[in-house]
Amino acid sequence: MSIMDNAVYVDGRRTANPASIEETCETTRERGGIAWVDLSWPAQAEIEAVAAEFSLHPLAVEDAINAHQRPKVEHYDDVLFVVLHPARNVDDDGDGHVDRVEFGEVHAWVGPDFVVTIRRSVTPDLDALRSRLEEDPDLLRLGPVAILAALLDEVVDTYRPVVTRLRGAIDQIEDQLFSRDPEVSFRIYEATREVIGLQRATGPLVEMLQDLYDAKRAYADEQSAAAHPDDVPRPDGDAQDHRWVELLRSLRNVLDHAIKHAETSETFRSLLTNALNVHSTLVTQEQNEESRRMTEISLKQDEQMKKISAWAAILFAPTLIGMNFTHMPELHWTFGYPIAILGMIGLGGIFYWIFKRVGWL
Repeated sequence: MSIMDNAVYVDGRRTANPASIEETCETTRERGGIAWVDLSWPAQAEIEAVAAEFSLHPLAVEDAINAHQRPKVEHYDDVLFVVLHPARNVDDDGDGHVDRVEFGEVHAWVGPDFVVTIRRSVTPDLDALRSRLEEDPDLLRLGPVAILAALLDEVVDTYRPVVTRLRGAIDQIEDQLFSRDPEVSFRIYEATREVIGLQRATGPLVEMLQDLYDAKRAYADEQSAAAHPDDVPRPDGDAQDHRWVELLRSLRNVLDHAIKHAETSETFRSLLTNALNVHSTLVTQEQNEESRRMTEISLKQDEQMKKISAWAAILFAPTLIGMNFTHMPELHWTFGYPIAILGMIGLGGIFYWIFKRVGWL
């Protein structure tokens, strides 16, 4: 089975490393702790085996098997099913330059005494996340919600380098927009596709985190009121367990980052839309300029053809001389030749006057 890690925690500390999922469930019930099972690219049979041991809802199991789900959080009685889309910059050819943005998928079931995570992404590093949590037993004592909050924080952090890279790409597009670079339209399309992916990943997170923050804040207030009935519960006050205070602060911080990334992606989308409109306008202007230039050339050719035609008509008359006609009476007249010459000159002059008047010459 593709189990990356499998542990049972009691009072915030790892107390067992079960060899199987069945042993994990038994140990968790016996010791009253929480279990965290981490799977990486599991097969359908492996997901179904885990679902059977933890009594996971069939609809959530079906979503996990099919994958390619939108970011969401769903409630199944006392179990949350969470879908997240972490992101990372990818250098395909190893030249040190980012070629594309890749969005993965992470699923998590969060129950009263267990967390099951499924990785279908290189990021975030859940092994490192587990190590950091194990170094803070006080936080782990809060139970599965502490693991979920840390996971959300890690996923939101994956967007920061992606946002930085997209900001640089958009700056380059704006610089190249007026350079007549034929590749700029392709770059706009690629950046827009990646920004849309970022929007799909970050947009639902804001509502998810806000709902989670509100629910855990209310729960923390209830716990504080039960423990200190004479105190006024405050979200960040001394009346609350300091662990809940830190958890709520962490959730609030993650929510703020998610809002920032969502708003930034909206801004990027607007900038790219404007860039595409400007590029289309510039292309249209170039086409209009080319059409105007072609029209000018065509008009010049028309003017030249008019002149050629006019001069051809003017010069047509003298071509009558030298033709081999049998009967040409003017050849026998004393003044026949001079009259013919004068007639041709006169006819040419008339043609010249007419063509000059109509603007062909």
